[in-house]
Amino acid sequence: MTYRLIALDVDGTLLNDEHQLSEQNRNTILEAAKQGAEIVLCTGRGPGNSIPFMEELGLKGYVISHNGAATVDVVTREIVHQFPLDPLALDPYTEYCREHGIHFDVNTAFGLYVDQPQGLKLEVRSMYEAFLMEPLQLPGWLDFEEPVVKFTAFGSMDELDRVYADWSLWTQSVNMLRSGDFFIDLMHKEASKGAALKQLAERRGFKQEEVLAIGNYYNDLSMITFAGKGIAMSNSPEEVKAAADEVTGSNNEDGVHQAILKHVLQG
Repeated sequence: MTYRLIALDVDGTLLNDEHQLSEQNRNTILEAAKQGAEIVLCTGRGPGNSIPFMEELGLKGYVISHNGAATVDVVTREIVHQFPLDPLALDPYTEYCREHGIHFDVNTAFGLYVDQPQGLKLEVRSMYEAFLMEPLQLPGWLDFEEPVVKFTAFGSMDELDRVYADWSLWTQSVNMLRSGDFFIDLMHKEASKGAALKQLAERRGFKQEEVLAIGNYYNDLSMITFAGKGIAMSNSPEEVKAAADEVTGSNNEDGVHQAILKHVLQG
């Protein structure tokens, strides 16, 4: 089988634990692109801190950002599709976070907003710096000039386990998922990496069986199960591994290189 569209998660998949792109992964991805495969990054990051990896690779095309909530053209920065949230539906979550001291941010396709950007705790500021993000002051819902696409809660694993359990009891008008050990994301009910990847594949004229997807966490499940070949990293939770067609090496072992080499360059 020839895989013509390769969808790659970023953190925990493409990048190692130091948030670096290895030379091995870089060279293998470029060779796959040279042979005609189209590369798309599918990430919980926004386009502002995911497009630079495509530029570093010298690749055009698209990034599926915010866990599928916004798909953006790498060259033009055009938003080719997004799933807007109803901001008013976020009121119970913002109130909960403020009451329980849980940090949260609100995202448009290109903007990230927090309550008090100048007064962030050190661990929160460090997290944004590690992910190359600069928070802005959160305005009122009516003052947003662009659609809100994602709400993210950030905290320790224990804190977010409790938050997830509490929020799971509510009537859900949003798609809630764990996008990492320290993050819970809320998006439009129909937004997911899998839904965005399906739409992009159709837009680009690729069949489902021509799509290869590689990821490592719960937010990758929808694209792993959509793809003709869905691959989990060995650093994935067991549920993600079980849903995948196979498991490759970890993000610190160039698992992306291993999978592309096997299924694209030698396939």
